[in-house]
Amino acid sequence: MARISSKGRVMKIQKLVCGWVLALAMFPAIAALNVFATVPEWGALAQAVGGKNVSVFTATTALQDPHRIEAKPSLIARARKAQLVVATGAELEIGWLPMVQRESGNAAIQSGQPGYFEAASFVKKLEVPARLDRADGDVHAQGNPHIQLDPRLVLKVAEPLAKRMAELDPSSAAEYQQSFDDFAKRWKAAMADWEKRAAPLRGAPVLVQHKSFTYLLDWLGMREVGTLEPKPGVEPTSGQLAEIVARQKLTPAKMILRPGYQYDATARWVGDHTGLAVVTLAFTVGGTPEANDLFGLFDDTINRLLKGQEGR
Repeated sequence: MARISSKGRVMKIQKLVCGWVLALAMFPAIAALNVFATVPEWGALAQAVGGKNVSVFTATTALQDPHRIEAKPSLIARARKAQLVVATGAELEIGWLPMVQRESGNAAIQSGQPGYFEAASFVKKLEVPARLDRADGDVHAQGNPHIQLDPRLVLKVAEPLAKRMAELDPSSAAEYQQSFDDFAKRWKAAMADWEKRAAPLRGAPVLVQHKSFTYLLDWLGMREVGTLEPKPGVEPTSGQLAEIVARQKLTPAKMILRPGYQYDATARWVGDHTGLAVVTLAFTVGGTPEANDLFGLFDDTINRLLKGQEGR
């Protein structure tokens, strides 16, 4: 068998190295930051400001009640690999996220660490209770946590989220900043359009099934004149619903709003007895076929509200 010369061996190694380089170039780059988002809105936002530099896992779906999630082993396994947890905070995930964090054994994502990010801590919260009493239902001590339906607050969360990603992944800091800048530009233009389209809704009185829409109503200047739940998270009795129907004569509403994750029986009953349109809102990304991203969420929400005002 012919012996390969030293020069031949070098050339062969060079060819192998070139082959490996070309092969690696054919594969996409591995995402630098592994993100665990508790709810769809923050998963979508993390993807928007993280771009190709993040791999996002969302722990819940739009049709799950975010207050009542189980700390399943599958979630713990995902959290174990995460470098950044993006949560709502304000006690929304208090029933399950602390257990997921603890059982994951991942020191980087514990509360107070750079790998833990609470969206609600960057905005001013509404409906902060003057007192804490479980007799008042599922009251959140830090205020209403459903901040995602005010696009002004989404933008306030996006900037510190991009900065946190850059802190955890400094080699891609410039890309996170560029992604945020691009998102902010498109988001501000979209907000101007949403507010223009939603102008006819200003001042409109509505009933809500659950206090899910406080921030949405505040943004659009709409008025909540009643809640079907007598207390947050407490189902109404037939007598309480009858009182709501009777009050419609004195304080008439234009429509009834309900989040897509809740059963509609209560809202439908009141709608049938008052003639009010029941408007089911996505509440978060994925809650309706049209709400397939953050922009679609608000497009669809405005469309549905306008139709509801017309009685459709």
